[in-house]
Amino acid sequence: MVKGEGAKQILRELGLSAYEVDAYSALLEGGQMTAMEVSKKGNVPYSKIYDVLNELKDKGWVKSTESRPTKYFPLPPLEALATARLRFEDRFKAWEPVVASELQSIYEKRELVEHPDIVILHGQQGVISKLEEMLKKASREVMVAAPEFSRTMIGPATVLLGQFLKARVGTRFMVTGAIENWKSLKALAGVAEIRARDNMFGGGIIIDGKEAMLFLGEDKPSLVIWSNHVGLVQFARDYFQFLWDSSKKVEL
Repeated sequence: MVKGEGAKQILRELGLSAYEVDAYSALLEGGQMTAMEVSKKGNVPYSKIYDVLNELKDKGWVKSTESRPTKYFPLPPLEALATARLRFEDRFKAWEPVVASELQSIYEKRELVEHPDIVILHGQQGVISKLEEMLKKASREVMVAAPEFSRTMIGPATVLLGQFLKARVGTRFMVTGAIENWKSLKALAGVAEIRARDNMFGGGIIIDGKEAMLFLGEDKPSLVIWSNHVGLVQFARDYFQFLWDSSKKVEL
């Protein structure tokens, strides 16, 4: 039986009930077994064992034979985990538009959004996660000023940007450094306006004129902040336009 509390907790967080955890761990140790054998080995009441095993089958953790009596066997844990991840991703994709259209719109109408925020972002993953969150809310305009040092953070977002561009979100993308180093920009070819310049002090991403992520620094980001402060976002937008006007158009 699975004795580690950490493993049991993970299985529960993945959506397995206590009886399902016990039944699955019994199968991991015992291999192919009948329902009665699983009931005994896993200490699962026999009156519940078929419901438990059928749930495990539906969730992708267990399979059964066609023989009589039916025998059950566990799928490899990593394979079952991969199936669970895909199932959760599908659920999140279904939830996201509902949250955006029904809940986010309510939030944006209330006083909460009238109090501007400034957040300091730490670590590359934290920056990328916040950037993806911003892009998913974009409805009209995306402005990107990407200095060379931001390539590892902004580059992964270009695929996501490409998806939004298909929905006709106007995008302007400005970079520094050798354009051939920005291989991810190919995802935007023909659908985004792209320009390049020799240098810029810092950079950032501005979404719909409402929020901005700013990279401050010259050779590396000394500070990355996010803000929805009206004045700060407008300043960032004006600075972007100033740089954009003096940049060269790029054809990919």
